[in-house]
Amino acid sequence: MRLNSLHLTNFRQHVDTHIQFESGITGIIGPNGSGKSTILEAIAWALYGTPAARGTRDTIRWHRAGPRAPVRVELDFELAGHRYVVSRGLNDAELYLDGSNSPIATSTRAVTELLHRRLGMSHEEFFNTYFTGQNELSVMAAMGPTERAQFLSRVLGYERLSVAKGLARDRRKAIVAEVAGLRAAMPDPDEVNRKLGEAQRRAAEAKTRATMSEKRREASRRVIDALTPRWEAIQRDRDAMQALLGEIRVATSEREVIDRDSQRVNGELAEIATARAELDRMREELAPLAALQAEIKELSRASSEEGRRKTLTDAMRAIEEDLVRLRERHALIATAPELETEATEVLAQARAERVDVEQAFENAHSEWIRDKQEAETKRNALLEQIRDVQAQRDQIVSLGEKGTCPICARPLETHFRTVLDTLDEQIESIKFNGKYFRSRMDQLEAMPAELKALDERRKLMFENVNKLERRLTKVQGAVVELASVTREIATKDARLAPMMAELTTIAVVYDAARHEAVKKLLERLEPVDARAKKLAIQIEREPRIIEQRDAVISRLAGLDARLRELGERREKIVFSEQSFTDLRAQYDLAVADFRAAELASVQAKSELTAAHDAFEAAERMKAELAKNEARLAELNRERRLDDELDRAFTDIRADLNTGLRPEIAEHASSYIRELTDGRYSDLELDDQYNIIALADGVPRPVISGGEEDLANLVLRLAISEMIADRAGQSFSLLILDEVFGSLDETRRHNVVGLLKRLQDRFDQVILITHIEEVRDWVDHALSVSYDENTGISRLEAERQPGTLSLDLQAAGAAD
Repeated sequence: MRLNSLHLTNFRQHVDTHIQFESGITGIIGPNGSGKSTILEAIAWALYGTPAARGTRDTIRWHRAGPRAPVRVELDFELAGHRYVVSRGLNDAELYLDGSNSPIATSTRAVTELLHRRLGMSHEEFFNTYFTGQNELSVMAAMGPTERAQFLSRVLGYERLSVAKGLARDRRKAIVAEVAGLRAAMPDPDEVNRKLGEAQRRAAEAKTRATMSEKRREASRRVIDALTPRWEAIQRDRDAMQALLGEIRVATSEREVIDRDSQRVNGELAEIATARAELDRMREELAPLAALQAEIKELSRASSEEGRRKTLTDAMRAIEEDLVRLRERHALIATAPELETEATEVLAQARAERVDVEQAFENAHSEWIRDKQEAETKRNALLEQIRDVQAQRDQIVSLGEKGTCPICARPLETHFRTVLDTLDEQIESIKFNGKYFRSRMDQLEAMPAELKALDERRKLMFENVNKLERRLTKVQGAVVELASVTREIATKDARLAPMMAELTTIAVVYDAARHEAVKKLLERLEPVDARAKKLAIQIEREPRIIEQRDAVISRLAGLDARLRELGERREKIVFSEQSFTDLRAQYDLAVADFRAAELASVQAKSELTAAHDAFEAAERMKAELAKNEARLAELNRERRLDDELDRAFTDIRADLNTGLRPEIAEHASSYIRELTDGRYSDLELDDQYNIIALADGVPRPVISGGEEDLANLVLRLAISEMIADRAGQSFSLLILDEVFGSLDETRRHNVVGLLKRLQDRFDQVILITHIEEVRDWVDHALSVSYDENTGISRLEAERQPGTLSLDLQAAGAAD
């Protein structure tokens, strides 16, 4: 893999950064926090997306960019003879191949998966191959022996054998479960053969019974055919006799009904004669009824007029009483409009005074709060400042005169006491100012007297305005009431005049005693009149009743003739109930025998069908048994194969792990000799995976911290080279992030010299470091700085003597 260029837009503090990568060793140099490692993070994010970035999607965007500002990283690199350009944003990604204008992948997921396949490495494998960070040099030192072996086996891909072994075991478990299920479901072969023979025997017996049942059914059928003509003839005779007897019964019943109708008609004619005599007696008593009914109408009209006179009188009296009450109320509230004008003016003046007092209070109160907050803010700032200065002084004291200044990175030496004195003066000055602002805060804690007086006056003004507002509300209510009372007086006066005029028009004289007497007479005569009307209706029915009587006489004569005719027809029919009973018994017996034979035939046929089904089921069971036995044999063969695969994977993994330590040691030894100028000839890993450095073939049990980091570095380079070889990729790119921290100047120079001598293996090496002296040793140098005011990281390229030019632009480079 070879990097060509990188373009960052709003990616963390890199607002608009362009980098053109060249062959050889490129140093990215700058102080901590300047944004060096962010370049490494951007490369990983372009290739693998969100899992390769720190934090969340929201923290990737530059913190001063707007919410819609674009975030994008564009990486141009070469791999396996092809050139790729990947452009990734927060929500989209595109991948171009060999300068094409059309992308070969157009979504974040598709781009990540395609690059994963082309690189042949996962995100973790990629970081364990091309990238080496300071915190990764001693990654195995913190592990136990078992963990170290598992780590190396995992990063070198040997754990894939364990996965394959697990898959083989899972498949073997599934086969064992299927075999157990097949054996549990398989029937006994002897039982299958027994059921097959039994089904054959049942079929033969059922066939014999079916033949005999069919013969019996045919014999019964012949007996029924012989009896059927005689049975049908006697049934017809019996049906004719029963029909005739039915007609006789109907005619007899109708004769009885007509007899009852005749008795009813004669009774009604007798009742009509009695009613005519009673009606003649009532007519003399009902003679004055018409005159009384006319008189009661006149008396009722006079009673209604008398009621209207009384109602008008009561209503007029109520209106006159209301008018007296309304005129008294009108006199009381007549001055309400003048009082409303006066109250409005007084209230407006009081409100204006209240506003002035309120404004004065608010101004004084705001000034007091502002003074308190200002004193508190300044004191808190001084507290924060004294903590920072005290921390600086403590750090200088801990470093001592031989330490390096954490600000300017220069040795303290003779400046040690001057720096301490300056910091002590700052601390005293800050303490003095802090005491002043503490006393100022105590002064402003209580409310000033002038502000309290304004507050009291403001409360009194509020109470006075509230009282005036309540008084104005009452007066305004009286004004509204005055208008209402005036309208109501006019309305009632307007209603009273027509009522008096209407009362003068009522001149009817009403006699209540006569009205009551006429009512009693009518109450006595009205039941008599109702009875007379009922009797008259009854008498009016007499012609219809006479017609009904004549019709009944005529129907009686016809029914008598019909009954005589039916009697003569009955005497002519010859039918014996005993003969019918005997023949029916013979026919029913023959039918029952036929049905029994037919049922036996159906049962025999059903048994034959069931026997055939049982035979076919037994044959299917035998075929299924043979199929399961074949499947069982196949599963046993597959299980033996999985057993062999399990053993093979175990043996292969053991062989690979056995050769793991020597192979790593061989790669690492070639590096350690270069870095130590032959001081250490070899590097070995013991059975606990501990690093052992050998000088002239003799193990060195104790090495310094810097030498340990050096040993860890070459071990990491060896592991990375092995991973790249197993991934099928040439190990042309190497990125080292802050790996010089514990190495002295000589070791650092040796590391860079080794990397230069190994350019046949590492065509491109990128060193990320804060150590300035590395700048003189690399082929290309990029300086990274961070502007506190703008919050932007800036890059500058430095042309190195005798090297290729570096085309680099950084955000704000033109400033």
